Amino acid sequence: MKQLDWTLPTPEENLAADEALLDWCERRGDLEVLRFWTPTRPFVVVGYADRAATEVRLDQCAARAVPVLRRCTGGGAVVQGPGCLNYALVLRIDAQGPLRTVSSTNDYVMERHRAALAALSGLPVERQGHTDLAIAGCKCCGNAQRRQRRCVLFHGTFLLALDLGLVEELLPQPTRQPAYRRQRAHRDFLRNLSLPAAAVQRALRAAWQATDELLEPPAREAAALASRKYAARDWTFKR
Repeated sequence: MKQLDWTLPTPEENLAADEALLDWCERRGDLEVLRFWTPTRPFVVVGYADRAATEVRLDQCAARAVPVLRRCTGGGAVVQGPGCLNYALVLRIDAQGPLRTVSSTNDYVMERHRAALAALSGLPVERQGHTDLAIAGCKCCGNAQRRQRRCVLFHGTFLLALDLGLVEELLPQPTRQPAYRRQRAHRDFLRNLSLPAAAVQRALRAAWQATDELLEPPAREAAALASRKYAARDWTFKR
């Protein structure tokens, strides 16, 4: 597996880069990648099937000049910003292997990440819902996936030092919630890990044995996808 520390200038480009990596690996068929990136400014991302008008306080985002964008994977709306560490895995699908279905992929990746984070933090990290990692019932990492024929994109966000008050201001209570949330406010449901980003990156690189660097990522494809899709209002507000 190749590793890639690749933060692009804009939120649109960073979201597009994950999809561009998936498409690129799907065409090649011989590559797996672990990417990391860190936001430099706040923005909101809704899931593929979300209605932005329902899941986001659009008036508050407009007042604060916080962009609202859409990703290519499922799950709920999230606030991104400084204090988040994002990762993206692109893995090859083996018809007989652990990635053969959505649920088996969740199990395979989430258990590996749960064990790595528990060993790093020394805390009892648990898997909650389908794709959350939590400590003492508070979410510290959310994840989602998108599948193609030969490859799957599995990506997520580790909360390290995010301003949780900002989440409260920009997002209402989600319309769909995992049972373990129990209708708690964002501030009471989310938890920062207070770990250095570099330490989390090292732990995930070791978990996936991602040692060699990917020297030439699909930058041109990511830029084109960002311009054509992720920066388009028709994509963000498609429902």
